[in-house]
Amino acid sequence: MYVYYILALLVIAIDQLTKWAVVKTMELGEQITVIGDFFYLTSHRNSGAAWGILQGQMAFFYIITVIVIIGVIYFMQTYAKDNQLLSIALSLILGGAIGNFIDRLFRNEVVDFFDFIIFGYDYPIFNIADASLVVGVILVIISTIIDERKEKRKHDTTAQRNGNGA
Repeated sequence: MYVYYILALLVIAIDQLTKWAVVKTMELGEQITVIGDFFYLTSHRNSGAAWGILQGQMAFFYIITVIVIIGVIYFMQTYAKDNQLLSIALSLILGGAIGNFIDRLFRNEVVDFFDFIIFGYDYPIFNIADASLVVGVILVIISTIIDERKEKRKHDTTAQRNGNGA
């Protein structure tokens, strides 16, 4: 189980290291082209959530993040012990939540820098913690779907053995 907490710590470390590098080497608003018309490194700050919503609502983010962290640790300890995919997903969510929480605590804003233009849409600038959160949530959804299918198969098999199935 501890390997999953190490994964969360790894996400936090990479997130904080990359944010530190952006803050130390780039001016706010500076943009470096990685792949023209697709991928840039752009030094950006966000005092809100995704897409800049809830700007400046730090108390709200502190409360929500603490609740998320407690909830994720509870789920990891209670439900994810025997589910590797769910454990990985929750580790990514935990690392991402803590990574952005550190920014909010010490900077009163989140450092963002990944800047993509996808099919002409200028996607909101994000960071490692954000990416980790998104991938974690997607993996939770996949894990839930897999578990539901397993449960349905088990239920169908039991029903057939008992003569109640189709």
